[in-house]
Amino acid sequence: MTYYFGNRKLINDVLKLSVSEIDQKLSGLEEQGKTAMILATKEEILGTVAVADTVKETSKEAVDRLKKLGIEVYMITGDNERTARAIAAQVGITNVLAEVLPEDKANEVKKLQETGKKVAMVGDGINDAPALAQANLGIAMGSGTDVAMEAGGIVIIKNDLRDVVNAIDLSKATVGKIKQNMFFALFYNVIGIPIAARVFMGLGLVLKPELAGLAMALSSISVVTNSLTLRGYKPGKRNWISTLAPIIMVALFTGLFFEFAKFSSSMSNNESGMERGGESNTVVEK
Repeated sequence: MTYYFGNRKLINDVLKLSVSEIDQKLSGLEEQGKTAMILATKEEILGTVAVADTVKETSKEAVDRLKKLGIEVYMITGDNERTARAIAAQVGITNVLAEVLPEDKANEVKKLQETGKKVAMVGDGINDAPALAQANLGIAMGSGTDVAMEAGGIVIIKNDLRDVVNAIDLSKATVGKIKQNMFFALFYNVIGIPIAARVFMGLGLVLKPELAGLAMALSSISVVTNSLTLRGYKPGKRNWISTLAPIIMVALFTGLFFEFAKFSSSMSNNESGMERGGESNTVVEK
């Protein structure tokens, strides 16, 4: 005898059996966040089995933190609508795309992209690989399949959704440091080159070549030091050293530039005075 085990669609479409007698029971199980499956033969329905994924305590925290970052959270699943919404309600997700076939997940991601959204897809199964590849950023869970990890741009080693938030937060901090370092490089050159070229000599600002080289070396040190402040990053905590370091370094190295310029100017004045004194002595001797 052949047995069939599946959802309503299998029983209705393949076996042509009515599930009206157990529909209320199935709906009750689905509203509890369980996936109800039916065991049947070609002639009759034998029973139902309900299975459910346990929602991790950290998942709700991860969703809340994503929302605080201004990120819209969607759940794309092949589960039925009732089960999907019951699970989503437990973690605070309001955007639910249910009963999505594996091959259609990538299409759902594409639809979101067509509305102008940048999409990051989190997945762990072979069915998620096309959607991970389609997304602007694919994030694969380390506990998932090799195919999913190959398609993902980021792989989360621990099976913890909070690390998704940490990865996004750290990426933003890294991009911020890159922009700060580009500003430092431009800012120091804008100040240093005109002073070294004696553009502001009338104001008493002159930068001798050797001090100009030292100033540029110090500017490179500031860029490296600013980047190293990322080592103090801790998930969910404000990195005050990283926040204050750029302000302190701008003030410090700007002050050093002008001190070098003043020192160079005084050296130039002393050298000029010595040269004039030497010329006077030469005239007297003649």
